[in-house]
Amino acid sequence: MSLVPSLTETLAESAADLVVGATDWCSHPRNLDVPRIGGTKNPRVENIVALAPDLVIANEEENRVADLDALRAAGIAVWVTAPTTVAAALVSLDRLLRFGCGLRTPDWLAAANVVWAESASGPRRSAFIPIWRRPWMALGRDTFAGDVLAHLRIDNVLAGDVDRYPKVTLDQIRAESAVDLVVLPDEPYAFGWHDGPEAFADWGVPIACVSGRHLTWYGPSLVDARRLLTEQISGARLPQP
Repeated sequence: MSLVPSLTETLAESAADLVVGATDWCSHPRNLDVPRIGGTKNPRVENIVALAPDLVIANEEENRVADLDALRAAGIAVWVTAPTTVAAALVSLDRLLRFGCGLRTPDWLAAANVVWAESASGPRRSAFIPIWRRPWMALGRDTFAGDVLAHLRIDNVLAGDVDRYPKVTLDQIRAESAVDLVVLPDEPYAFGWHDGPEAFADWGVPIACVSGRHLTWYGPSLVDARRLLTEQISGARLPQP
């Protein structure tokens, strides 16, 4: 079973019969019909133990150490992923499916490897990528989403920050960074054209509202992520004042 939405999708698209449970936030595939065991940060450990999975798949960033330790103490094997780049994610997924689950490399993963091996063209741009507001938080150093954007020739202006997800003020960003573009994903905060762009109306830079799932998930979504994000970023426009 999986405690991470993107890894639940990974398992379900590769061998659906292996999935015996998932979190309340595991939304893909949409027809997934398995017991739900709570959230990624507050799973009901006793429910997981009762399902008797052979393996629980987790993520270092998404899940709490205390919960994973409790599962191990109950005799359940736990596989923890922690990729911070596209290349690492593709390798991690292959290892998980082949060695952790005993599967062959699925067609979707082979396709994703081909998609992300391509080189992008065009000028590089510098972007500010918020992930939350009230307070404002953004992508910082060593993030998977930041590497996804780097493959699209978009450099995160906070890539050198000491924190992976720093709290910032917009005045600070304007004063300290040369921003060509603001990228607003619709998760974890649900940024969209009616919530977010207005905060940058006086910046004079285009806004791209993008799919958070395709920016931050690693799994089958990677097959379409490059094309979809490229289209969404190409549609960037100045916000209305």
